[in-house]
Amino acid sequence: MFKKNKYVVIEKAIDKDLALFLYNYFMVKRQVYDTCKNTRYISPYETLLGSYEEKNEQIPNTYSCYSDIAMETLMLKCQPIMEKTTGLKLYPAYTYARIYKKGDVLERHKDRFSCEISTTMNLGGDQWPIYLEPSGKEGLKGKAINLKPGDMLVYSGCQLEHWREKFKGKNCAQVFLHYNNKKTPGSKDNMFDKRPHLGLPSWFKK
Repeated sequence: MFKKNKYVVIEKAIDKDLALFLYNYFMVKRQVYDTCKNTRYISPYETLLGSYEEKNEQIPNTYSCYSDIAMETLMLKCQPIMEKTTGLKLYPAYTYARIYKKGDVLERHKDRFSCEISTTMNLGGDQWPIYLEPSGKEGLKGKAINLKPGDMLVYSGCQLEHWREKFKGKNCAQVFLHYNNKKTPGSKDNMFDKRPHLGLPSWFKK
């Protein structure tokens, strides 16, 4: 299915209790970041606790975290599922988690090389469909996909345009798990998004 369509939905990739645990964990982490920033315990430019992406071109002023350690561990847990679903052997690249807020819009885009084989997983909050264009052509209406907590959409991030329309709910926590196909040239050198190992911030490159 994946090789033909370049995407597939996996229901209950993780059980709802684990999804709820990760949702609550990430909500608490955002609260910790807010408190530390407001009390000036950390610099607003600190990344280990996440950030609000003030200069992010896709979703400005929304809490997110590159390579949260729990999410990177989840990426390893899901790798066998990803390999079975795609029929590919994969290198883990990185994770990116967000707590979307009311009014957020994820513009149409395709991803960079580290997101060659990707999944977005719903952790909790209000439902918010993700759209993708299976034909790979730009500008078409696309297909809306709704995910429940623990479900994930596996897709070819570099080939399929994907987006989310204006969010009308209060919050929605999602995590992206990104991998590379081992057979793709350059994928081995790109392992862990060019970091020495998982869990490190984006600026900690080889």
